[in-house]
Amino acid sequence: MIKLATATLVTILTSLSLLLSPPTPKSSYHSLFISNSLSDNVSISRHLHTLTRRPHVAGTEANAEAAAYVFSGFTSCGFNTHIASYQVSLTYPVSRSLTLTNPPPDPPTTFSLHQEIYDGDPYADVAHEVLPTFHAYAKSGTATGPVVYANYGRVEDYLTLKEMGVNVSGTVVLARYGEIYRGDIVQTAYDEGAIGVVIYTDRKNYGGGGGDARWFPDEKWMPPSGVQVGTVYNGLGDPTTPGWPSIDECERLSQDEVEKTGDVPLIPSLPVSAADGEKILRSIGGQVAQDDWQGSNDAPVYRVGPGPGVLNLTYMGRQVIDTIENVIAVIQGTEEPDRYVILGNHRDAWTFGAVDPNSGTAALLEIAERLGKLQKKGWRPRRTIIFCNWDAEEYGLIGSTEWVEDNREILASRAVAYLNVDSAVSGPGFHAMATPQLDELIKQATQQVQDPDNSSQTIYESWVGPRSSPLIERLGGAGSDYAAFVQHVGIPAAGFFYGGGYPVYHSIYDDFIWMEKFGDPMFHRHVSVASVWGLVALQLADEEFLPFDYLSYVKELQNCMDNLEHEISIKYINLTPIFKSIQQLEKAAIKINNQRKAVEENKGWPITWKNNHWKVREMNDRLMMAERAFTDRDGLFGRSWYKHLIYGPSIHDDYGSKSFPGIDDAIERAKKLNTAESWHLVQHEVWRVSTAIRHASLVLNGELT
Repeated sequence: MIKLATATLVTILTSLSLLLSPPTPKSSYHSLFISNSLSDNVSISRHLHTLTRRPHVAGTEANAEAAAYVFSGFTSCGFNTHIASYQVSLTYPVSRSLTLTNPPPDPPTTFSLHQEIYDGDPYADVAHEVLPTFHAYAKSGTATGPVVYANYGRVEDYLTLKEMGVNVSGTVVLARYGEIYRGDIVQTAYDEGAIGVVIYTDRKNYGGGGGDARWFPDEKWMPPSGVQVGTVYNGLGDPTTPGWPSIDECERLSQDEVEKTGDVPLIPSLPVSAADGEKILRSIGGQVAQDDWQGSNDAPVYRVGPGPGVLNLTYMGRQVIDTIENVIAVIQGTEEPDRYVILGNHRDAWTFGAVDPNSGTAALLEIAERLGKLQKKGWRPRRTIIFCNWDAEEYGLIGSTEWVEDNREILASRAVAYLNVDSAVSGPGFHAMATPQLDELIKQATQQVQDPDNSSQTIYESWVGPRSSPLIERLGGAGSDYAAFVQHVGIPAAGFFYGGGYPVYHSIYDDFIWMEKFGDPMFHRHVSVASVWGLVALQLADEEFLPFDYLSYVKELQNCMDNLEHEISIKYINLTPIFKSIQQLEKAAIKINNQRKAVEENKGWPITWKNNHWKVREMNDRLMMAERAFTDRDGLFGRSWYKHLIYGPSIHDDYGSKSFPGIDDAIERAKKLNTAESWHLVQHEVWRVSTAIRHASLVLNGELT
C-alpha cells in the first residue's frame, strides 16, 4: 500500500514538474537555428569547393562521387539516408560540326565549338572532362541551308519576320539566348519550317555589352568563347516513361513513340559562343533588323537574311539508359510522422556547377548540419522532414519527376509542402517564389534573418525596398524541381535564391573561382539562403497549426482575374463563375482562420488537449489538401501531365509562368482560329477553373455538399 502511494505521488510530482517546467519551446530552437552560433560560411564554402572540383553531368562517375559526398554529409548528421535510383534515358554528344559558307571569294569557316580555358585556370587539369558543347536530346542529323536571324526565337519574332517578308522555311535559324527556354526556341523554329537551329550567347546580354568590357576571370561576364549548353527536351521526367516511374524492366516508349509525343526536337540544333554567333551574323544580308534586335554598340549590324551565308550543321548523339541517384535523408517526426515537409535541390551540373546547382547543394548540407546540432540539443520535429538531393535535373527535371511519379499517392496524402532551392546564389538581391498560401510565412521568416549585404537591416527590409510589399514570384514555370510537386500533384511549394540570371550560366566558367570572386565572396548570402530556407521548413514542421493563409491565395486570384478580364474584354466570355468561386474561397479562408483562433483560445487546460489535438489535425488536413483541389485529373489540353489549373508553364516558354494556363492556351487558339467553337472552348476552360477553385473552398470548409 505504501509502495502504491509512493508511486502515485511520484507520478503526480512528475506531472507537476512537466507543467511547471515545460520542455524547451520550438521557437527557441528556431531562433538558435538562425543564430551565428550555428551558421557556418566556412563550411558552406568547403562543401561548394568539394562538389565543384570536377564537371559532374548526370550519369557520370563524377556525379556518382558527388552523390556519395552528399550521402556522407547527411549520414554524418545522424539522418536515416538512402539512395533512390532510377534507370532513365539520357543523351550525350558523339560528334558535331558547324561550317559557314560565304559567297566566293570568301573561304568557308569551320567553327571549333570549343570553350577556351584561361591562363592560370585551376581547373585546367579536368577541363577535358567537360562534355563537348551540345543540346541534350537534340535530333541527330545534318541541316544545310541559308541562315536567318530570328532574334530570341519567340513566336512574336517570327511574326516580325513575316511582316518583313522573310520566309524561314528551309533555312537554318540563328537565335540568341535570353528570353525563352531553349527547347521552345527549337520547337518554334521547327513550327515555322526551319531545318536546323543555332543558338548563340550575345555579348549584349551576357558579355557586359561589348566595347571595353572585360570578362571572366577579370570580371563576371561570359568570355567570347563561352557557350551555354542545356537540354532542348520540352517534357518533364524520362522521355521514355511519360507519367510513370523509370524503374527496372518498366514499360518504355520507343524512340519513334517518343518523337510522336512532340516533346523532343525533330530538327538538329547546336549552341555556340558569342564570337561564333557574330561571325555568322556578319554573313547575313537582307534587311536590317529593328533596333531591339541589334547587339552591343561595337557589334556588326544585324540583318535578318536569308543568307547569303549558308550553314552546314551536323550533330550526332548517343542515347543510353543509365542509372541516376537521388539522395534521400529523413528526420522522423515525433507527433505527426506521416506528414512530410520536403526540402529539395539537384546535384547534377552541365559543367562545374558552382552557381547552378551546387550553391543550393551547399546550402542544403548547411541546413542538415544545423538541424543535426539542434537534435543534439534536444529538438525533435513535430512532422517528418525529408531532404532530397535530385539527379538529372538538367536533362528535364528527371530525378525529382521520377520520384514524384513513383511516390505520387503517398505524397498526395502526406506532403505538407515542398521547399526548393536550385541556384541558391549568383549575386546580390533576395528573391522568393511560392504558392500564395505560403506568402505570409516567407515574409515572417525574412523578417528574422539579417541581410547579408547590410547588417543594419533584415532580408525583408532590403527585399521590400520602396514597395509596400515584397514581390513573390509564382511557380507556374517548369524551370526547376518544384514542377512535379506543384503542377502534377498540387503540393504547396516555395523557392528562394539570391541574384538571378548570371552571365556564365551553363558554361565551363561556372566554377568555384567565379563564385568566390563575383557571386558571393564571403559566402554570407549562402548562409542567409540556408537560414530562410531552413526556418520556413522548421515552422512548417513544428508549428501546431500549419502556417498557411489562403486569404493570400484569394488576393492573388483576384489579381489574376483583373489581368484575364483585360485580355478578353472584347469577347463574350462569362467570367462570373470564377468570380463567384473566388468569393466562396474567401469565405472558406476566413472561416478556417476563425476556427483556428477559437481552438487556440481554448487550449488552456489539459482536459481540452485531447479534443483539440483532433481538431488541429483535421484543420491542418484541410489546409494541406486545399492545394490539391486546384488540380484536375485530365490536366491541361494537349499537356495532360500538367494538372494544376491555376499555375502552369507558358505553352511557348517552359520557363515562363502563367496564371490559368488552360484558359491562356484556349485564348491563344481562339485568337488564331476565331471560330465560335474555339471561343466556346475558352468558356469551357473558365468553367474548369471555377470548379477547381470551388473544390478548394469545399476542402477548406471540410464539409460535404
